[in-house]
Amino acid sequence: MASESSNIISTTPKQSAGSSSWRRQLAGALFGQRRERIAAAGLSRRSGRGVLRTLAGNPSALSGLVLLAAFIVLALAAPHLFPGDPLDMVAAPFEWPGSDPQYWLGTDSLGRDVAAGIAHGTRVSLLIGASAAGIGLLIGTLVGAVGGFFGGLVDNVLVRVTELFQTIPSFLLVIVIVAIGRPSVEVIALAIGVASWPTVARIVRAEFRTLREADFVLAARTQGFGNARIIFGEILPNALPPVIVTASVMVASAILIESSLSFLGMGDPNVVSWGAMIGAGRDSLRTAWYLTAVPGTAIVVAVLALNLLGDGLNDALNPRLRERT
Repeated sequence: MASESSNIISTTPKQSAGSSSWRRQLAGALFGQRRERIAAAGLSRRSGRGVLRTLAGNPSALSGLVLLAAFIVLALAAPHLFPGDPLDMVAAPFEWPGSDPQYWLGTDSLGRDVAAGIAHGTRVSLLIGASAAGIGLLIGTLVGAVGGFFGGLVDNVLVRVTELFQTIPSFLLVIVIVAIGRPSVEVIALAIGVASWPTVARIVRAEFRTLREADFVLAARTQGFGNARIIFGEILPNALPPVIVTASVMVASAILIESSLSFLGMGDPNVVSWGAMIGAGRDSLRTAWYLTAVPGTAIVVAVLALNLLGDGLNDALNPRLRERT
């Protein structure tokens, strides 16, 4: 009896130690993911603050951001600053800038206010640029993510489709789509977005091919995550930095393409745009050069602002460039 009781007493600490070890493992399994998520959230906040500090220390990026913010404010305030239709004839034609305080940028050949056209044209240009970039980013991200993640036959088919679109000149494809459809803001934005997605698809595909074998992806697979959750929840957030930089360039390109279409007379006739103003003033280039210089300057400044901001984002989001600085 004494030996049996001693065996029971000797095994009891072992059982309690095993029980406590099992409890620690269970607690680690339950709360480990929460700690990892909290740590990842803290790391993302720190990296976000680092990006903001890098942008704040980059004069070119700050200049581009300020100019872009000024254009956005002008676009939002255009209905209040210049109420009414900017296509209405409000004064005598060919009034030079400064000759009438009410029309401080002058009037065009039909007596329309140039300043009102610039303000309302900012809304159209930014709307088409942002919409076209969004459409291109959506299509390109989906194509690149699916092809880069699955590989094999799916990747080969999507790569061939991407190469097919890249063999067609982008501006020619936009002209064909707009000619087939009705020349409106929606059709123009859709056409530019359809023509601009292959670049995004190649960037996203390259990022996915690099990240699909990373440790965090293998850990997600072992936890039973589905392909959709791994693609959009794990890999895509890590592949966004080059896509964000490309988005600024896509907006600038979309503004230039829309201006070119309007200059050729293929823009929306119901709205005023910078390209349409340049096209309307080209016949009076020798006698009223301001009709083309003012909207042309607006296009140059807007594209310059987006390019400066894109370069700043590249410096802030590229880890190699951050290490050099």
